[in-house]
Amino acid sequence: MNRAALGTRKGIMVLERDGTDWSIGHYAFRGSHVSIVHCDPRSGHLYACLDDGHFGNKLFRWDGFLDDGNWREAKQTDVWKELPAPAYPAGSQVKPGQDAVLKYQWAFAHGSTNQAGRIFIGTEPGGLFVSDDNGDSFEFVESLWDHPSRLDENTPWMGGGRDNAAIHSVCIDPRDDQRTLIGISVAGVFGSQDGLKSWRPMNKGLRADFLPNPTPEVGHDPHLLVQCHSQPDILWQQNHCGIFCSRDGGENWDMVSEPDGVANFGFCIAVDPDDGDVAWVIPAESDLVRIACDQRMVVCRTDDGGQTWQKFHLGLPQDKCFDFVFRHCLMQHGQDLMFGTACGSLYWSSDRGESWNDIANQLPPVYCVHTIDAD
Repeated sequence: MNRAALGTRKGIMVLERDGTDWSIGHYAFRGSHVSIVHCDPRSGHLYACLDDGHFGNKLFRWDGFLDDGNWREAKQTDVWKELPAPAYPAGSQVKPGQDAVLKYQWAFAHGSTNQAGRIFIGTEPGGLFVSDDNGDSFEFVESLWDHPSRLDENTPWMGGGRDNAAIHSVCIDPRDDQRTLIGISVAGVFGSQDGLKSWRPMNKGLRADFLPNPTPEVGHDPHLLVQCHSQPDILWQQNHCGIFCSRDGGENWDMVSEPDGVANFGFCIAVDPDDGDVAWVIPAESDLVRIACDQRMVVCRTDDGGQTWQKFHLGLPQDKCFDFVFRHCLMQHGQDLMFGTACGSLYWSSDRGESWNDIANQLPPVYCVHTIDAD
């Protein structure tokens, strides 16, 4: 990992590594809430999703960022191009009498190498958008929006930490670009195996202890869904009710939390792209008490598919730490990991999370961390 991008409460920051030192090489959208940053390695484009409050949601693209040798000196007005943000079709309704309007862009993914120009954006209030021209235009995925569970009178899609249901995770099967899985808070995991034409819930084995029926087909709250690139049938999720792993492409889920340990509640999760048994989480105390467990920041790693968890804290604050990590703020690349916190600290590990370097403090709250290395 030699470059990384941060989406923060006060803009986007692109960091560059020189040995063990990291520095900010580009800073743009000062004062804007940047919810998601994503670099598409196929095109080299860098994307930024903004929530400008009163001025609404915006989408920007830096064409060919990976090939831009002058990215450090580039001015925002010269390189960032504003694109039309995804828009809900006229007549779409969150529920009867409430029109659907884009409130937040919360997930970003690029398609396979066979899908030139394809990108996905997941949004609040629960809509998925797809583009086949690198974001110049978007199509609303009606098949997902029209799924009967969304407005089911017993377990409708609903807001968790946000006012409405929201899509925060999009996983494209690298073996089969017709197969897509998404994570919705609060509804659960949904999958399509026919190129977005139809969808079905994939939540068998999950728990929703906050509902009268803790094992519904729909109504779960995954916090983040990730897929192992080399073993795509292995998926992980940090869920409101624990940590879960699937080894059959999401058909069945097993709880792999520590029954009496800290590896349980949290928001972020990462899986090794070459070994689906290896995953990392950063625990928090609870949804109502979003601080580090016992006021000590730790990172937990499993090397055996969740049977056991190791706890690492070298270099992390261990006294009166009231910080925690949002769902898109942990990134792994090779031996390196990086995470940013809600209180504006940034940490980097070069030994798979066993020790950490404090590389920045007093940043704005960090909403996403994304590696932008070309490989």
